[in-house]
Amino acid sequence: MKFIVSSSTLLKQLQQISGVINSNTVLPILEDFLFMIDKNELTVIATDLETVMKVKLEVEAKETGRICIPAKILMDSLKNLPDQPLTFNIDLNSFAVEITSDNGKYKVMGENPENFPKEPAAEDATNFTMTASALVTAINKTLFAVSNDDLRPQMTGVFFELHPDNITFVATDAHRLVKYIRTDVKCPQADSFIVPKKPLNLLKSAIPDNDSEIKVSYSSNHFFVSHDNAQMICRLIDARFPDYKVVIPKENPYRLTLVKNDFQNGLKRVSVFANKSTNQVALNISGAELQLSAQDVDFSFEGNERMSCQYSGEDMQIAFNAKFLIEMLHAAEGDEITIDLSAPTKAGILRPVEKGESEDLLMLVMPLLLNN
Repeated sequence: MKFIVSSSTLLKQLQQISGVINSNTVLPILEDFLFMIDKNELTVIATDLETVMKVKLEVEAKETGRICIPAKILMDSLKNLPDQPLTFNIDLNSFAVEITSDNGKYKVMGENPENFPKEPAAEDATNFTMTASALVTAINKTLFAVSNDDLRPQMTGVFFELHPDNITFVATDAHRLVKYIRTDVKCPQADSFIVPKKPLNLLKSAIPDNDSEIKVSYSSNHFFVSHDNAQMICRLIDARFPDYKVVIPKENPYRLTLVKNDFQNGLKRVSVFANKSTNQVALNISGAELQLSAQDVDFSFEGNERMSCQYSGEDMQIAFNAKFLIEMLHAAEGDEITIDLSAPTKAGILRPVEKGESEDLLMLVMPLLLNN
């Protein structure tokens, strides 16, 4: 079997899916890409058994066939080749692969494609469409709050809550929670499922942040996303997501309004002096002034800053993990943000002042006990 492909096009497509491959896999075949040639179309698949990534590209070929090629050596060689046509000659009996470039010849040993895991079929799947940018934005605004605690698998992914007139994305690690609603997505029925962190991370790099349409499907066990020539399939997390609605306080009467960039930069500067295990920064709010303070008693480090703010409520001192606040501010659009508060021991609710069209973002962060 023989096909000709542009080296840079092939590398670009492989880079979109190579992130699926784990460095320490249980099965050696999982270190390979599966190449499938059908006339002038090449489909390349990578999997780690939980997630499948697939890309399609045009090549010059007359035959049909399949071969597994080791991913690492193929990627490393493509990265070092200038843009040029490459000819792949494959012996389908011995699985030997010979790659010919303008001035070189390279040989690798492929593997039997029959041993490559079969991908899950999208049978009985429910489908809907949304724009690529809506999904990429939803992933960017929620993924940072996903838990890394494998003992609580239900929190190690993003919760998709589907409604006929919107879709809500929720992520939490028990210290903070992000709820992001898109009202420009129509779902066929009310439903919910949890998508793991790794495939979502791969997906936001594989699909463009534009208004092109993507097809989303889900079954009882799997989640499918198709866009142009790229496709991702992953296994859903089989667990019940916590009831996030009971965590969000109904009454937070005090409102703090801040210029986002000033607050974010202030937090970055002051948190340098915070304790490295807690990242605790205290917010002392009185009238139109906010004082940020952090200290690390072990090293006698201390940092303080003042900034102006708008505040309606009783004077308050409350402490948060600065790293969490900085990440949340990064996810908020616009120039100003509000933080709704009620007491130094109760959660704060952070929102951007300017709402985007068709979107609504709410972020909750739990306070830390103040070191007095």
